[in-house]
Amino acid sequence: MDPIWRKTLWKQFGAAIDMLENALLNCPDELWSGRMWNNRSMPPEFSEFWYVAYHALFWLDFYLSGSPEGYSPPAPFTLDEMDPAGVLPERQYIRDELLAYLDHDRRKCQITLETLTDERARQLCRFPWGEVNFLGLILDNMRHVQEHGAQLNMFLGQNAGVDSRWIAQSRKRV
Repeated sequence: MDPIWRKTLWKQFGAAIDMLENALLNCPDELWSGRMWNNRSMPPEFSEFWYVAYHALFWLDFYLSGSPEGYSPPAPFTLDEMDPAGVLPERQYIRDELLAYLDHDRRKCQITLETLTDERARQLCRFPWGEVNFLGLILDNMRHVQEHGAQLNMFLGQNAGVDSRWIAQSRKRV
C-alpha cells in the first residue's frame, strides 16, 4: 500500500483516538458514572460515561484484529461486551484502566496501519453481522471511535463546561 495512504489513515484514525483520550482525561470524577442519556430499552448503566468509553475501546481493539477467531482483549477486560444478551462488565472500570486500554489500542492501530498492505486491505473479514474488506472495516472502526469520542466530549461540554479542542491530525507516535 502506498505509504501516503498509510500515513494519512494513521493521522486521521490517531486523531479520533486522541479525541477519545481527551474525553477520558478531562472527565471530572463526579461524572465518570454520569448517565449520558435515557433509553428505556436498555439498563441505565449502558449510558454511563465510563461504559461508553469502554465500549468504544473494546470494539476498536476487536475490529483491529480483523476476525473474531482467536480474539481476546488484554486483562482485566473480558469478552462480556460481545454477549448478545447485552451484559455489562462485572465491575466499573477506572480511568487508569481505560487509559491503559487506549494506549494498547493506539499502538495496535498504528502498527496495523503502518504494516497495511494492499493484499491485507482487500482481505475479506467475516463476522456474524456480515462481511467487509479490511480497509472498509478500518474506516468503519474509525467512524465508531469518532462517534463515541464526540458523544463523550459533548457530554463533558454540557455538564462540566469542558471545551474539547478539535484534533485535525494525530502527531502522537507510539
